[in-house]
Amino acid sequence: MDELSRHGFHADLFDYFVGASGGPKWFTLAGLDRILFPEWFAYRRDPLHVVGSSAGAFRAACAAQQDPLAAINRLAEHYSTMVYSKKPTRFEITQKAKALIKDLLGPSGGVDIVTNPLFKAHFIVARCHGPMQSENRLTQLSGLAMSAAANAMSRKRLSHLYTRSVFRAPFCNFKVKDPYQLRTEYIELDIGNLESALLGSGSIPMVLEGVTRVMHAPRGMYRDGGIIDYHFDVSFGPTNGLVMYPHFYPKPIPGWFDKGLKRRIPHASSYHNTVMLVPSADFVSRLPYGKIPDRRDFEVLDDNSRIAYWQTVLQESDALGEYFFRLVRTGKVMDVIKPLPFDTMHVPVAS
Repeated sequence: MDELSRHGFHADLFDYFVGASGGPKWFTLAGLDRILFPEWFAYRRDPLHVVGSSAGAFRAACAAQQDPLAAINRLAEHYSTMVYSKKPTRFEITQKAKALIKDLLGPSGGVDIVTNPLFKAHFIVARCHGPMQSENRLTQLSGLAMSAAANAMSRKRLSHLYTRSVFRAPFCNFKVKDPYQLRTEYIELDIGNLESALLGSGSIPMVLEGVTRVMHAPRGMYRDGGIIDYHFDVSFGPTNGLVMYPHFYPKPIPGWFDKGLKRRIPHASSYHNTVMLVPSADFVSRLPYGKIPDRRDFEVLDDNSRIAYWQTVLQESDALGEYFFRLVRTGKVMDVIKPLPFDTMHVPVAS
């Protein structure tokens, strides 16, 4: 990170912020978001592109509101206390997701997002082709199997089944640069399509219903953006500033179907200007159950235990935000820069 060595670690060096898919894994990073958007990035001179898929898109929607801290806290509280029936249907889970979006946006969040001059929100969604357009369970299972097989041969083959739909901030020339050259389209965010785009970005196949009616967007079935961009293997344009990437894991997984492909790691070109903020293994070991929250907690924990666990993680995550802020205030952040484990990049590790 020669640029950081020359200019120091400050907010104006970053042009992009990335939020990965991962559902409740985000709770580990909530404390960082509470510091980064309301405080650290708040006084920068130029716009910051805030890019996210699935839970990362929800975070972007919080960041681009006039009061990002209040929005982040609404998202954290609503999501961490969400309760379903014993055997929830896709309809029930979808309705709960819609209510979550309404809550995180509040009365004016949609207008805030599309008019924010500083934080430019961009949501990644997967528009489906072939069997993944269906809501039939067996057809979807077939489509997922086809997707996994195509992806195992090459990520580029996912273009036969999906288009990356980038719902980007109005009047913005934000671009995704994909080494696999997956089919990508750009749709302008507006008040009419914002909630549908958010819901689509988090619509996990087999779990939630897909989204079919999105205003001012191509017709089709929209599903979870993490299908294509789970943890991201892309770079961004048009500017060449640094990318800030708080992430719960030190090794990003490019797409949802790459989780079992241990040899598929991101391209160096996708991370050549990226700074990752990653909770240390020691921090994670001190969390309840010694792990980062995930969606399986809905299945293995009763509601009271899960809610207590998730809210404890949210509280503990504030220590990461405080640690990061202390490092940048004292100028010691460069002392904790470490190489990324999958390339020769660097990462500040939050402890």
